[in-house]
Amino acid sequence: MLSWYTNAALLFATAFPARAEDLAFNLINGTQSELTRIYTSPTGIEEWEDDVFGEQVLKPGETISITIADGRDVCKYDMRFEFDEASELDATEDTQDLCQLGSYTIHE
Repeated sequence: MLSWYTNAALLFATAFPARAEDLAFNLINGTQSELTRIYTSPTGIEEWEDDVFGEQVLKPGETISITIADGRDVCKYDMRFEFDEASELDATEDTQDLCQLGSYTIHE
């Protein structure tokens, strides 16, 4: 049988929904090409969400801090990286657990 304190703790824990935390990581461009767009979506979503960079680009060797603040309570995200049109690199896709990811280096 649960004690009064345990019942109160369970009630408190279920009365307020868990709050999703922002997911943040450092993205490092380890290529010789300019990274122009990055798209993310939770794994299983059929369409890419908005470009994370907006007007920004990430030049070769540069690092940028990325924050995914979409209010979702998931960790696994698909990512799509697109490079400058003058580059010979094709778009690259990967799946990562952003809750565990501290940094990510995109390579050629």
